[in-house]
Amino acid sequence: MLLQDDPFDHVGSILVNISHKEAGRKLLLDPKRGLLKQILRQFDSISPLRRKGVSGTVRNCCFQAKDQLLDLLSISEFLWPAILLPVAGSKVFSVHDTSKMPLELSSALSIEREPWDDPEIRVQALDAIYMIILQDAGRRAFWSINGPRILQVGYEDEEDPKVMEAYERVGALVVHGGMSMADEPSSETSN
Repeated sequence: MLLQDDPFDHVGSILVNISHKEAGRKLLLDPKRGLLKQILRQFDSISPLRRKGVSGTVRNCCFQAKDQLLDLLSISEFLWPAILLPVAGSKVFSVHDTSKMPLELSSALSIEREPWDDPEIRVQALDAIYMIILQDAGRRAFWSINGPRILQVGYEDEEDPKVMEAYERVGALVVHGGMSMADEPSSETSN
């Protein structure tokens, strides 16, 4: 069966462009509008172009984590799966591991799944995680959902050097709780 062209695939690229600017990110993160929550729901799309657009938009919005962390975490039931599932690998997690996760993560990680084949999406997801956990409250939230274990399992199967570098940057922050300026993700927003 051939997939029909999705007339809305281009919307992902438009959202990435909107999120390049601080004003666009603030608009997308405004909790009264609920836009980012709606965008995150598109992460399950079968369209690789749409998934890449959502991933880039989420990454760009995480540049606001310092000032709008609570807005990001207020939609954590959508945010964490969108940024953790692409980097969780394809292994089935143990009951012990999933018992420490919220349902939206534990149910997805308790079954066999296809690995995310786009390394750009995996790097964007790791960049988003990095920017969130730069904040103390973000780091606590990440630990509370067993985030470090998810990344550990995903890292074990990773083969792409750029993705491995992004895992290691996040891992260093998780372990040391601090950062050096050289470790920051690029301030360039996604294309």
